[in-house]
Amino acid sequence: MDYNYNNYYQQMPNPNQKKKKDRFGNGVAFGIFIGLVIALLFTVLFIFFYTRTNGYLLIGGHGVKNVDQSRILDKKTAEKVEEVTSYIDSYYTGEVDDEELRNKLIGGMVKGLGDPYSEYYTPKEYEELSVTLTGTYCGIGAGLQQNKDTMEVTVTKIYKGTSSEAAGLKKDDVILYVDDIDATTVELNSLVQNIRGEEGTKVHLKVYRPSTDEKLEFDVERKSVELPSIESKMLDNKIGYIQITEFQTNTADQFKAALTKLQDDGMKALIVDVRDNPGGLLKGVAEILDTILPEGLTVYTEDKYGKREEFSSDANCIDLPMAVLVNGNSASASEIFAGAIKDYKYGTLIGTKTFGKGIVQTTFPLKDGDVLKITTAKYFTPKGNYIHGVGIEPDVKLEYKYSGDKKKEYNMKYDNQLQKAVEVLNEEIGK
Repeated sequence: MDYNYNNYYQQMPNPNQKKKKDRFGNGVAFGIFIGLVIALLFTVLFIFFYTRTNGYLLIGGHGVKNVDQSRILDKKTAEKVEEVTSYIDSYYTGEVDDEELRNKLIGGMVKGLGDPYSEYYTPKEYEELSVTLTGTYCGIGAGLQQNKDTMEVTVTKIYKGTSSEAAGLKKDDVILYVDDIDATTVELNSLVQNIRGEEGTKVHLKVYRPSTDEKLEFDVERKSVELPSIESKMLDNKIGYIQITEFQTNTADQFKAALTKLQDDGMKALIVDVRDNPGGLLKGVAEILDTILPEGLTVYTEDKYGKREEFSSDANCIDLPMAVLVNGNSASASEIFAGAIKDYKYGTLIGTKTFGKGIVQTTFPLKDGDVLKITTAKYFTPKGNYIHGVGIEPDVKLEYKYSGDKKKEYNMKYDNQLQKAVEVLNEEIGK
């Protein structure tokens, strides 16, 4: 019998090949083992940091931060809280709201920063702040004011096109009851919460009207209300006037609409009034400056890490003489506006030195629905001026004087700062 030796050797098992397979299998098993060890190590580390930080491990652009709560709420402080609580439980004669105590505890911690602009809000408190920032809420569209001594609530303004106007409420009406609530028995914020509510529902108001010595009742429907932050009109000699009361979410759109109407009516010059404007949203003022100024930087911010955020204007701009009215209550976003106009020499600032708030706050929602607002950045004018605690000096310094009858409705012609702006712009128009 003849043997094919080549076929024989191919069919016989190769001892070297078996060793290679054994080494490969051992390598896979070792790799799996190492992987499990690494995974276990990461799990242990995660559990360590997670439990050490009570479940808070911050990971962000500045790296991983171990937020150890014991830095503030250490054993000594925790024991003191318990000690105070025991005295309250044992001897305090009034009602105790544990939730309110907890809120005040956290709120006091934020106040400990010594920064008047850093605050802690409950959901209801933040809802009020949101109305201020957005200018939108579901209510009846009336401005209210409460006398701190008598607690009497008076209607200060009826906004046009709102359900208050449709129902027949008037300025100076005194609110007696909101449904079954005596208006003089609660704080204004609490009363407002009862006036506002779900869209389409109604609130029953009992009011006293001093002008006619009548007691009246109204059922006013709750509707979505967009508070105007812009008022505008055309003055003599085609000088446009725009007042910005606050920089809210919708302010830039309202400004553009007012500006377009004035331009369509043949405006030759513009007065922008930011007196008594406390500020508002950085984005809102940046959008308005983009509408007004030529191409370039309008404002920039820097955080604690040196990170810079810039806001700029494109080439589209207003090519008209301009005056800006400012005073000591023009703050924050109002100063961003005034500072950019001054740096670009794009208008004349008239009035008194501004407030001097050159810092930016950011809100952070917390897990339980509460909100933390803290100062997170400084802002600078286009030329790099940091105006915090300094303010902005006007080009024309002029203290406010009103020569009209203060008991009557305000009239622009008796406002010396406004009339100075008209004078300055008339000279510019005549050149």
